[in-house]
Amino acid sequence: MILALSGASIDGSLYTGVVGLARRSPAWLDDSVTAWSAYGLAVFAVLMAVGWWRARRVGAEAAVTALAAPFVVVAAYAVNSLVKLLVHEVRPCRTLHTVTLEACPGRTDWSFPSNHAAIAAAAAVALFFVSRRLGVIAAVAAAAMAVSRVWVGAHYPHDVLAGVLTGGLVAFALMKWLARRHGALARRITATRLRPLLVS
Repeated sequence: MILALSGASIDGSLYTGVVGLARRSPAWLDDSVTAWSAYGLAVFAVLMAVGWWRARRVGAEAAVTALAAPFVVVAAYAVNSLVKLLVHEVRPCRTLHTVTLEACPGRTDWSFPSNHAAIAAAAAVALFFVSRRLGVIAAVAAAAMAVSRVWVGAHYPHDVLAGVLTGGLVAFALMKWLARRHGALARRITATRLRPLLVS
């Protein structure tokens, strides 16, 4: 069953207010937010790599948790994309005909929930299981990513909120499941040629 969601009736006025503020803001701010919106997900990949590198010095179990983070993010993205296919919400830039910083995506590039927000939130949650400090950094970055997607006009506020919830919940569930099994996984992996991935 496909649900055609009309996002404008939920928080369309808030969306137009944010997009209007973006149009009135200094060019340097808009350029910075646009760049973050487009390329900021790379920061989460770097944080996960740093987490894995540090975890190898702690022990094999910590390294398994760190190595799982990117796979958990991919799983969260897959779940979010499935929801997107089931809920056909047209992008706000098409429904409300607003001028946005980011070019309006195609008609079948659905808006709900935000993939960027889901990926960022999933990475932040997964990183909390690896390192509290990296998790905090990633959480701040994820909030900035969610806000940026509305600022550039790609999503309604409820799209990014749903993306954060979806990505965060999937990541939390998977990382908790892994936490009960990382010892056994670590022993199996250290007995193979993949041992260098877990111990320095």
